[in-house]
Amino acid sequence: MANVVVVGAQWGDEGKGKIVDWLSERADVIARFQGGHNAGHTLVIDGEVFKLSLLPSGIVRGGKLSVIGNGVVLDPWHLEKEIAQLRGQGVTITPETLMIAENTPLILPIHGELDRAREEQTSVAKIGTTGRGIGPAYEDKVGRRSVRVADLADDATLELRVDRALVHHDALRRGLGLDPVDRDRLLADLRAIAPSVLEYAAPVWKVLNEKRRAGKRILFEGAQGALLDIDFGTYPFVTSSNVISGQAATGTGIGPGSIDFVLGIVKAYTTRVGEGPFPAELHDADGQRLGERGHEFGTVTGRKRRCGWFDAVLVRQTCATSGVNGISFTKLDVLDGFDTLKICVAYELDGKRLDYLPTAADQQARCTPIYEEMPGWSQSTEGARSWADLPAEAIKYVRRVEELIECPVALLSTSPEREDTILVTDPFAD
Repeated sequence: MANVVVVGAQWGDEGKGKIVDWLSERADVIARFQGGHNAGHTLVIDGEVFKLSLLPSGIVRGGKLSVIGNGVVLDPWHLEKEIAQLRGQGVTITPETLMIAENTPLILPIHGELDRAREEQTSVAKIGTTGRGIGPAYEDKVGRRSVRVADLADDATLELRVDRALVHHDALRRGLGLDPVDRDRLLADLRAIAPSVLEYAAPVWKVLNEKRRAGKRILFEGAQGALLDIDFGTYPFVTSSNVISGQAATGTGIGPGSIDFVLGIVKAYTTRVGEGPFPAELHDADGQRLGERGHEFGTVTGRKRRCGWFDAVLVRQTCATSGVNGISFTKLDVLDGFDTLKICVAYELDGKRLDYLPTAADQQARCTPIYEEMPGWSQSTEGARSWADLPAEAIKYVRRVEELIECPVALLSTSPEREDTILVTDPFAD
């Protein structure tokens, strides 16, 4: 059976939640492989809205196993809150439907405090983080001072892990003018939350490999977008983990040869939350219109998203670094009613034409878009479920995008409702 990785191919907010939910009907296991609770998914099912930020999107589907892999950083208090919220909406969550990798690093309160304190410093440029401790938690993971899920099961180990972390954190806090960490309170909080996490702890790498050998279909779900990847994104205005498809293997403990199809989620225009370069950003009435029609506000933070025309340069680049086999093109209906549409086909930098985004931050900031114009359409595409339902100009727009990004459309989404989807290529096809 085919196993599918879903990645955002822009700066996140591409509509991954709906697509993962749509695909999860065909999957047996849905696994999160990176990120934390800083990026959200909004699902609309039979008119009911589910907002997720840590749990895999498949959790709202009965009969599926949802997995949080070791590539995720886990805030246990947020986990408890999100589970309670979903149970309040009638979602069943048990150890049979949710597993958390035992080697998953935890986000502690000290990580959020450090994150926010850094962002408040005015001596350096802001990164635009959500302040939820994601970055500092990943730093501790790499620095070999994380408290991990398995550590909660043994009090002596837990104390050792906390003490190792505090040697580092207390020194940082002094430099930022923060009080030392209250060690006893932190340990008490961890001991109190431990049962809520350990209930779901499992050797996820083993479970996933057993599922694969048994012929089960696994859907790997990422957070954010490839342009926020720590290596291939617009550094330093990026997240603190690898977002591209290769992380699906290392973030869950399954071999890369087990991945059969990479689906890139791509919005019909471009948005970004927070700081950093955005060559195709619009500051005019068209940008305002895209934001209003697309309801462009962050699921988790509520922050207004910056909006711009579709950037084929960036998407072609992310399709290459993630080995995307096909894209899911979302929010096409937001473009309804525009007389003229523009697509960024290249950049100009210091008088030269570029067909990729350069690595150096100063060069990224100086890139200006080179646009190609196409006629828009006046008819509505909202709710279309077949090519025959689309205006000819909309089809031409989609086909031109395919040419420019050098990757075919596998799915086309025309509204937040899961059934308003045109299937071109089934990613789960054997």
